[in-house]
Amino acid sequence: MQDFSSAQPVNRPQHGGNIAWAASLAGCSPLDILDFSASINPLGPPPSAIAAIQANWDSLTHYPDPRYLDLRKVLAAHHQIDPAWVLPGNGSAELLTWASRELADLPSTALITPAFGDYFRALKSFGATVHPCPIALEYPQGVALSASQPLPSSLSWLPPAAGLLLNNPHNPTGAMFSVEAIRPLLEQFLLVVIDEAFMDFVLPHQQQSLMALITQYPNLVILRSLTKFYSLPGLRLGYAIAHPDRLQRWQEWRDPWSVNVLAEAAAIAVLQDRAFQQQTYDWLEHTRSPFYQQLANISGLQPFPGAANYFLIQSDYPVLQLQQELLQQHQVLIRDCTSFTELGDRYFRIAIRTPLENDRLLKGLTQTLSTLN
Repeated sequence: MQDFSSAQPVNRPQHGGNIAWAASLAGCSPLDILDFSASINPLGPPPSAIAAIQANWDSLTHYPDPRYLDLRKVLAAHHQIDPAWVLPGNGSAELLTWASRELADLPSTALITPAFGDYFRALKSFGATVHPCPIALEYPQGVALSASQPLPSSLSWLPPAAGLLLNNPHNPTGAMFSVEAIRPLLEQFLLVVIDEAFMDFVLPHQQQSLMALITQYPNLVILRSLTKFYSLPGLRLGYAIAHPDRLQRWQEWRDPWSVNVLAEAAAIAVLQDRAFQQQTYDWLEHTRSPFYQQLANISGLQPFPGAANYFLIQSDYPVLQLQQELLQQHQVLIRDCTSFTELGDRYFRIAIRTPLENDRLLKGLTQTLSTLN
């Protein structure tokens, strides 16, 4: 069998969801790829979003409201805060850029690693000094998927003038950090940016969002995404919650009209779509634990307990080879972790999808791994 361990990373995508690349490797149409590499809600987009987009075609002839008053009011009501504390953006990635500009003004920024590659992009674009703080990659057996995990002890060694960027739940491990664990860091660091892009995928009574603390700490910034939970990544929509003075500064830095009118209309609709939100929680509650156990039962794989809608998995076998075999034999795409420097070719990440889709992955993994023994 061909050795894929020397595949050149320059030709590989740095993010999940690149089905065009996957289809070229599998020799099929992108429509035939079952994508487990991007952690997107498999139930969406919700009909409410499609209806809102269709109802607002005529808005394409007009510029968006640069203040996004209607959207900010709906987001503020969703989180029970004042609209002045909300700033919508062209995906949370845009807002991460402005947060990174502020972090770069500090002597150093603590970053929990392994870390989402876009964090490095944003921080390095402004010349930030990054201080990696590795997370433990070995969890005790039998830990509940929604259980809180410890933060790296190295965070306590950093000077108070530093900044902190972390995501909760953590990507790619899925670890969730408790509010109690994070709160002392708000006293320690000059600026704390919390990326809660996947917090919506935690059942409401288990979430550990810092949203309730936002008005108490002017040094706290919370980033959120609407495109993952509502399966709208092509629309690019996220938002920041932070002190109004900080958000006004960001507004002055960025280009006008960051959010298009169709994305705004869809966002307003889905934020009020309680039926879709409950449908998603029902799917997660009945799917996550059985899927985790099924993965744990496959010889050669060790899934990490995760609180979100994805699992990081350690493999006894080279992942690039496993990935290619899955694509060519089963048209299934998993997210290799070669872009995470600390992980390399023995880890991969997969999204949680519907039970039927999960079964297709499980069968593909079992068959493929049996040929690698």
